[in-house]
Amino acid sequence: MKTIRLLPGLILVLMSAAMGDEEVAGACTYVQENMFAGPFDVCQAPITEARCAEMGETDDNHDASFAAGEECDAERDTVGVCDLGDSKLHYYTGDSFALEIGCGFQGGEWIADAEE
Repeated sequence: MKTIRLLPGLILVLMSAAMGDEEVAGACTYVQENMFAGPFDVCQAPITEARCAEMGETDDNHDASFAAGEECDAERDTVGVCDLGDSKLHYYTGDSFALEIGCGFQGGEWIADAEE
């Protein structure tokens, strides 16, 4: 019978632990660069703060800035967007043709800027 009395408490502990693990998503702006391409000004959303920090340190990327609960600036002109499925990577600078090819290597689908 002690097991039955402990069960509700255990459920509450597990629920609060699971809820505490959720990270807030937002937008991450950074300069994307590697040995083959860049630098490109980009914004990726939705993304967590931890993932943003990681992206800002990948390859030669730098200047990562996270904005919780935000989206990428829709008013800013883009070259195009790489739809990665769980997030979208907005390119503000760079060559559309080369970025489209690179998007495919990332497993994404290229969405050309509507103004082109």
